Amino acid sequence: MAFTVRDTAQGAQFALRVQPRASRNAIAGVMGDAVKLAITAPPVDGKANQAVVEFLAELLKVSKSSVTIVSGETGRNKLIAIRGVTAEQVRKALAL
Repeated sequence: MAFTVRDTAQGAQFALRVQPRASRNAIAGVMGDAVKLAITAPPVDGKANQAVVEFLAELLKVSKSSVTIVSGETGRNKLIAIRGVTAEQVRKALAL
């Protein structure tokens, strides 16, 4: 299975499918061309989005301000941009 990560002028972008209210925060595999991410936070008041940003920042060893939700803030399917990293670095960090 493969997911798509694109290099952009600012960094890397990839699709993310979020599963809120999971038992733990973890990469849960690949769904189509998106990375599936389980997050313990509920999808209320932006808590799940905040948890997504924090989890990805820690995983990719970048600051939280480097992680941006480009689109999909109110849904499960999101487009994520990570400033300052390459697509290859994202693939290695996610290890999928």
